[in-house]
Amino acid sequence: MVVEEDRTMEEGLILQRQQHDRDERRVTACVILSTFVTVCSSFSFGCASGYTSGAETGIRKELDLSIADFSAFGSFLNLGAALGAFCSGKLAVTLGRRRTLWACDLFCIFGWLSIAFAKDVFWLDAGRISLGIGVGLISYVAPVYIAEISPKHVRGAFTASNQLFQNCGLSLIYFFGTIINWRVLAIIGALPCFVQVIGIYFIPESPRWLAKVGSGKEVEHSLHQLRGREADVSGESAEIQVMTKLVEEDSKSSFYDMFQKKYRRTLVVGIGLMLIQQLSGAAGITYYSNTIFRKAGFSETVGSMIFGLFVIPKALLAVLFVDKWGRRPLLLVSAAGMSMGSLLIGVCFTLQGMNILPELTPVFVFIFILVYFGCFAIGVGGLPWVIMSEIFPINIKVSAGTIVALTSWTSGWFVSYAFNFMFEWSAQGTFYIFGIIGGASLTFIWFLVPETKGQSLEELQASLTGTT
Repeated sequence: MVVEEDRTMEEGLILQRQQHDRDERRVTACVILSTFVTVCSSFSFGCASGYTSGAETGIRKELDLSIADFSAFGSFLNLGAALGAFCSGKLAVTLGRRRTLWACDLFCIFGWLSIAFAKDVFWLDAGRISLGIGVGLISYVAPVYIAEISPKHVRGAFTASNQLFQNCGLSLIYFFGTIINWRVLAIIGALPCFVQVIGIYFIPESPRWLAKVGSGKEVEHSLHQLRGREADVSGESAEIQVMTKLVEEDSKSSFYDMFQKKYRRTLVVGIGLMLIQQLSGAAGITYYSNTIFRKAGFSETVGSMIFGLFVIPKALLAVLFVDKWGRRPLLLVSAAGMSMGSLLIGVCFTLQGMNILPELTPVFVFIFILVYFGCFAIGVGGLPWVIMSEIFPINIKVSAGTIVALTSWTSGWFVSYAFNFMFEWSAQGTFYIFGIIGGASLTFIWFLVPETKGQSLEELQASLTGTT
C-alpha cells in the first residue's frame, strides 16, 4: 500500500512538472504583442542607422554642408546614443522597462521632427543627438525586456526580432531614401514611435524587474498575462524571485560589483562582442554605403534599392536559427563572412586603383558589400545584444549593461566619424583594417563566448558566475 502511494505521488509530481514545463514553453498572444510593441522602436532605430546614406545628397545640397559637417551629423547619432546608453540601465531599473521605452519614444519623436523641420545645421544636429539618446536607450532596454518576458525555448528568436526590425527600418530607408525627400523620410522614421507610445499601455511589465523591486504578487500577475490565465506560473515565479533574492543578498549591488572575479568573464564577453560589432566597420558602412557605391562607380539608386531588399531575409535567418543552431555557431559564421567580405572589397579597390578589370570591380564591390552585410545580419549585427541581455545577473545588469552599451556607442561614434576620412585616405586600406579585425574576432568568440540557448536566464547566470 505504501509503495503504491509513493508511486502515485511520484507519477503526480512528474505530471505536474510536465504541465509546468508546457506552461513555461507556451507562446501566447501577449508575448507576441509585447515583443511587437517593443520592436517598433527598433524599427525607428534601423531608420536612424540608414538615414544618412539615403539623405546625404539632399541634406548637403539644401543646407550646404561640407563633408566634415555631414560626417559630424552622422556621428552625432552615436554620440547621443552613448549618452542614452550611460543612463539606460539606471532608467530601466528606476522607471521599469515599459516606462523607459516611453522615454525612448519622446527622444526619438523630438529628434525626427527636429530633423524634418530643420532650417539650419543647429536643429539638424540637435535632432540627431536627441534621436541618438533614444536609440541608446532602445539598444539596452528593448533586448533586455524581450529576453525577460520570453519563454526560454524561443528567447533567442524573440530577442533576435529586435535586430530583424532594425533591418526592416534600414531596408525601408535604403529602398526609398534616394527617391523620397529627406524631410519626409524623417517623418516616416518617427511613425513607429507613435505606434509604440499607444501600444505600451497594453503590455505587462517585466516579471524580473517586478521581482527586483519586491512585488511578489505582481510577478505572478505579469507571468499570468505572459503565459496564459490558466497556466501554472508558481514554479517560474518562485525561481525568478529566489534567484533575484539570492544575487541581491550575495552582493551590495554597487557599481563595482561587476568587477568581482565571478563576473569577469561575462563583462569581458559583453564588452568584447560590442567592440567586434563596431570596430569591424558596420556603422561606417551602414551610414555611408552610397559613398562607397559612388567611389566604386556603382549606381547609388540601384545599389540602395537592392541592398534594402537584401537585408531583411538575411536578418530573418538569425531569428529562425538562433535557437536551433545556437549563438556561437552563428557568431563564428558571421565574423568569418564579414572578414572575408571586407578583405575582398579591399582587393576590389586595389584592382580599381591599378586599373585592372575596371568594368567588373564596381559589380564585385557591390556583391561583397552584400556578403558583408548578409553575414553581419545573421550574427554580429544582433547577437551581441541578445547575449548581453542574457548573461548578466539582475544585481549587475544595470551597471554592466550600461558599460557594455556605452562601449558599443562610443566605439561606433569613432568608426562613423572617422570612416569618411579613412575612406578618403585609402579605400582599400580601410577595408583591409576591417577585415583583419573581423578575422581576429574569431579567436575571441571561439575561446570566450558561451552558448546560451535552451537555458533559463537564472540557470545560465548561475552557471557563468558559479552561483548555486
